[in-house]
Amino acid sequence: MKPIRVLIVDDSATMRRLIRSILEADQRLEIVGEAGTAREARDAVNLYQPDVMTLDVEMPSMSGLEFLQRLMRHRPMPVVMVSTLTRRGSDVAIEAMSIGAVDCVEKPKLGGGLDSFSKLADTVAAAARARVNDPRRAGEISVSRSNRNYRRICLIGGSTGAVDAIERILKTFPADCPPTLITQHMPAPFLVSFAARLDPLVQPNVSLARDGMPLRQGQVMIAPGGDYHLNITGRTDLRVNLYKGPPVSGHRPSVDSMFLSAVKHAPRMVAGILTGMGSDGAAGMKALREAGAKTLGQSKETCVVYGMPRVAGEMGGVEAWADLDKFGETLLLLCETPVKAQVT
Repeated sequence: MKPIRVLIVDDSATMRRLIRSILEADQRLEIVGEAGTAREARDAVNLYQPDVMTLDVEMPSMSGLEFLQRLMRHRPMPVVMVSTLTRRGSDVAIEAMSIGAVDCVEKPKLGGGLDSFSKLADTVAAAARARVNDPRRAGEISVSRSNRNYRRICLIGGSTGAVDAIERILKTFPADCPPTLITQHMPAPFLVSFAARLDPLVQPNVSLARDGMPLRQGQVMIAPGGDYHLNITGRTDLRVNLYKGPPVSGHRPSVDSMFLSAVKHAPRMVAGILTGMGSDGAAGMKALREAGAKTLGQSKETCVVYGMPRVAGEMGGVEAWADLDKFGETLLLLCETPVKAQVT
């Protein structure tokens, strides 16, 4: 197997040497070049054709985020942000992943050891396998209100690459969108920043889910993570249940936990599964479909990592497929589908 070709971009020669020493110790990786500025990085990308790049945020002349935006427009490729500003939960990390970065790693603190770099090689290797798509966004967000008759509740699950996907989907949702629950694999501080970033960008009201919240039109609720899964409870008047429990399918919050909690109300549900590694959500989606829910998978061609949708499809849980640019509208159309049976 050919080694993964890595380009290191950081304005600090000392940090470049540290990153190189860690990555070179992994036989899967080959360092093909280094760059200290955005201009050098641009030239190195053209010269070395790397499979993946590590990129700092703070650089002279042009910031790493600005360079990332330009890179994703002209030569999309897997990027792992490595910076003191991309700690888990930071606004910069959320913005970088929204632009197109596959993952973010915090630089070690002075005198604090190298714990934050303990999984750097694995993160870079995993990112290199990601499919990075054209990052163009829709130019306009949806109208204020649609006055459409939404009969179903929307459930969305995602992981690697889904930060951007969820933003793009919600930009197609009107202010009176169907009640929507989202489980995204992220640490709790990250999810706080994620919800805060999304709310002013889209028409629906976006917030972290709170226990007991009613499921209402125009409300998008995101799993808060930490010790909790985002589930559904109730008989006819459905509400949020923040379930404190162990990881499910290897994750907390878990897409499977959310999907499985909705099975008894399956005829009222539309479930969408987005880009991500692993198989979380596949079993729950299969159970939902068999019980009468409408289910939708993100197409292979538009996934950053075709893992979760692939397994869900192989298990028979995916009824229909959609490219990312059509995913939001397809969910809305499915939510308009009349409910033929009601389980109470």
